[in-house]
Amino acid sequence: MTGRHLSVSEVEAIARAAHARQTDKAGRPYVEHLAAVAEGVRVRGGDEGQIAAAWLHDAVEDDALSAEWLADAALPQEVKDMVLAVTKRPGEKLSSYTARILATPGALLVKEADLAHNADPTRLAVLDEPTRTRLTAKYAQVRGLLGLVGGESPSDRKNSANPETH
Repeated sequence: MTGRHLSVSEVEAIARAAHARQTDKAGRPYVEHLAAVAEGVRVRGGDEGQIAAAWLHDAVEDDALSAEWLADAALPQEVKDMVLAVTKRPGEKLSSYTARILATPGALLVKEADLAHNADPTRLAVLDEPTRTRLTAKYAQVRGLLGLVGGESPSDRKNSANPETH
C-alpha cells in the first residue's frame, strides 16, 4: 500500500467506533480493554505500529471489523501482520496460535499487554469463580507457551520474531 497511513489516533477512533456497543465479560465497555492494552504496549516500549495493532488486536476476532477491512486499511503491512497474528481462529490449536505470535515481529508485545490486562486480578475479581478459575488457567497456559513466565519477557519481544521458533 502506498500513500499516507492511518495515525495511531485515527486507528484508536476506528477501534472505539467498531467496538462501541461491545462489553467485556464483566459488563464493562470493551473499549476500556483496548485502551488498557494500547497503554500496556506503550509502557513496555512498543512503537506506534504495535500501539496501533493493540487498538485493533481483537477487531477481526470479535467481528468488529472484517479481515477484508484490515487487508484494505491504510496501515503498514507489519501492523496488519501483528493483528492477524494475535487473532485466534475458530478451532485453532493453542500451540499453532502461539507459534504464529512468536513468528510475527512485534506481535508478542501486543499479546503480552493483552494477557496482562486480561489477567489483572481486579478485572478477574468481578467474575464468578468458575469463570475466574478457567480464565486464570488459560492465561497462564498461553503465557507459558509464549515464554512469558515469572513476569520476565523475552528480550526479543518488541521488534523481532523469536529465533528459537524457526
